[in-house]
Order: sequence, then C-alpha cells, then structure tokens
Amino acid sequence: MSLFNPLAVELNDAIKKNNRYLYDMLSEFGLQIYFPKGILSQGAEARKDANKTNATIGIATEHGVPMHLDSIQQNISQISPKDSFDYAPASGRPDLRTLWRNKMLEENPLLKDKIISNPIVTNGLTHGLSLVADLFINPGDIIILPDKLWENYELMYSVRYRAKIKTYPFYNSKGEFNTEAFRITLLENSSYNGKILVLLNFPNNPTGYTPTPEEAKAIANSILDVANLDCNIIALCDDAYFGLFYDDNCLKESISGYLSGLHPRVFTIKADAATKEVYVWGFRLGFLTYCLSSAEGKDEIFNALERKTMGAIRSSISNCPMLSQTLVLESLKSPKLAQERSEKAKIMKARGMKAREALNNDKYKDAWEVYPFNSGYFMCLKLKSVDSEQLRKHLLSKYGVGVISLDKTDLRVAFSCVEEEDIQELFDTIYKGIKDLTD
Repeated sequence: MSLFNPLAVELNDAIKKNNRYLYDMLSEFGLQIYFPKGILSQGAEARKDANKTNATIGIATEHGVPMHLDSIQQNISQISPKDSFDYAPASGRPDLRTLWRNKMLEENPLLKDKIISNPIVTNGLTHGLSLVADLFINPGDIIILPDKLWENYELMYSVRYRAKIKTYPFYNSKGEFNTEAFRITLLENSSYNGKILVLLNFPNNPTGYTPTPEEAKAIANSILDVANLDCNIIALCDDAYFGLFYDDNCLKESISGYLSGLHPRVFTIKADAATKEVYVWGFRLGFLTYCLSSAEGKDEIFNALERKTMGAIRSSISNCPMLSQTLVLESLKSPKLAQERSEKAKIMKARGMKAREALNNDKYKDAWEVYPFNSGYFMCLKLKSVDSEQLRKHLLSKYGVGVISLDKTDLRVAFSCVEEEDIQELFDTIYKGIKDLTD
C-alpha cells in the first residue's frame, strides 16, 4: 500500500506516464509533496462562485475589502487594498506570471520556440533555488558548481539539503570559462546515482563573468554528451543578474535557451527575479520556469510540477507577498519601464567599464591579478602578497572601505554600489592597504 497521499500519487502518475526521466529526477520530498484540496483550493473556488457570502479564507474584511489600517494604507494609497493586503495565490498572481513570461520570451529569443511553463512566483530567487532542491535533491546527490561560487549555494545545498558539491576551475589559463574542466567534471560524476544537478550562474557571482555564445554552446554540448550516457541532468540556470551585460562578446540571453529541449534526459529550470532586473531587492520576488524537451503530455506535466511547487510553497511560507507582486506587475505594465531599465543599465555598465579602466594600470601589477569580468555586479582580484581576510579587515579599520574576502587570495569588489567617480579612488585605496601590510 502506498504511503503517499492520493493527490501526490496522482501528480506522480501524470509525470511518470509522460516523462519517466523527469519522474526519476524527483527527490523523496518531491515525490511526496502535493497541493492539498483544502482551505486554499476551496477558498479559490469560493472567490470565484460565492457571490453572496464568502466565509472561507482567513482574512478579515470590511465593506467588501481586506480590513486595513489607515496608517499603512496612506503610504500605498494608489493601490487598492485587495491588491496589497490580501493573500496572493500560492503560485503567484496570474496576471504577473503572464507578463513576466512575455518579458522573458522577448529578452530570450532562443526560448521562444521552446516548451516552457508559466513562471511560478517565488519569494526571491534564493527561495526558487531552495524549491528546486526540495523537489529534486536527496541527501548525497551530486551538484556541479564552479570553484568561484556564491557562498549561499554551499549553505543551501550542502548544509541544508546535504548534497555533495563537486567543483571545477571556473577559468582556464586564458581567462576564459573553463569548458574543458566543466566537461571533465560532468563526465567524472555521470555514473553516480544516475542523476546530477548542474547549476549555471551567469553573470557569475562573485566574478562578474558571462560566457561567450561559443562557450555556451560548449557547455550545452558537454551536457548533451553526458545525457547520452544515460545520466539524468537537472540544468538549473540562476539568472539573478540577467540583463547586466557590458561586453559585446558575451552572451546576451539566458543560457537556458541553449539547454531547453536539448535531450529527453535534460530538464532545464530557469530561476530569475525582479530583484535585480527591476531594481527591487527588498521586494523578495522571483520566478521559476520549467522547460521540457518534448511537447508530449506537457499540460499534464506542467500542471503536476506546478502543483508540487505550490505544495512546497504552501508547506513552507504559504505564499509570496501580494504587495510586492502588485508593484512589480504595475511596473511591467508601465510604458516607461524599458527606458527606465535602460538608463539604470547604462549606469551599471559605466561603473563596470570604469572599473576596467582603473584596473588597467601597471602600478597594480605587483599587488594583484584581475579575474576577467564582463557583466553583473562584481569583479574579483587575486592578491599576490597579502592574505585577503587580513586586507579586508585592514581596509575596514583604517580607511572605512568594505570589500568581501572569498578565500586566502580572492577579494570581491561590488562596483554596483560605488559611484563611477569613486571607483578609481576605491582601487587606489585597496592598493594602499596592500602597501601598508607589505612595506
């Protein structure tokens, strides 16, 4: 007798019938989770059909709108109480999901002909990455990451979900993305448990590097070759810094477009967010989009995946904030959005280019090497003569300058939060701090 809830069994059967490889990728939790036909689903039916009295949902109402305090409403007076104080659906506002999908397809031409789901709203991109782990990662599963990685990946996947992280050198000797090391690492882990998760974060945090189209093709070819070895691959694309591309040679769209539809054993997931794309860090609003390799049974599969994701959201945070979703929705509807985003992107590019210009100075050669960067928020220095943490503390205590120490040699600098006219002084101060410690 099955220990699973009948609703979970129903969703599992829908996936298994249409895509056995995807079914095999689900974690134990992913197999067990479902979206209950309980308060939320009954409440959704009541919202639609209870035209006299709706006594289902756990909010207080007054005169037909959510009860609220004037001291809060006065600060958001242009927004209707139902669009700010009410609960949002577990999967997010339908109108927001539709507009984000339209935006995503417009900015990622390679995805236009691919089989992709409607984006599901998450509480920021980190929450989306965690949901992927909920559904697809068991303790001991392999996750492939570069050695230049966001520290929260380790905290999340290794500590919280107890996966095994396998890394490869991010750069090769020419300062390019190390496609060969990536390929070798995939091959070395292809026979373990029949499943691996490959996490691709471009523009990369902490390096600020995005591959070229040729490097993206090489990444896709390596994943394809490993899939042909009967290994199931979850290709998770962390597009947190999407759109901030400063170099003519780097890829200008999500690498998910190269991976979607690649092979029946490759399941691509695109994680992105309004966080950086619409400059709303504190709103905590992200999206998960699933990509299939075949149209066969896609409606059933996407429905099952959405309901499992909704169940994971329901069982952890219940739903994502309505107010954040409404504000981003209104921005997506605004005719000014494209121009506003373009203006901010120009500022960010100018800062990145100023950092390049400042670092292209021979006086720094004895102090550090510069890791190549062409996008995003960050760049990294490889220090030659001092310990990174020691320098970080010295810069903070003597000069009031804050930077991030990644390991003994690597120092991350976020030029995103430094005015263009202050960038030269920033690197001069870092150099001065090194001289303090070495002279």
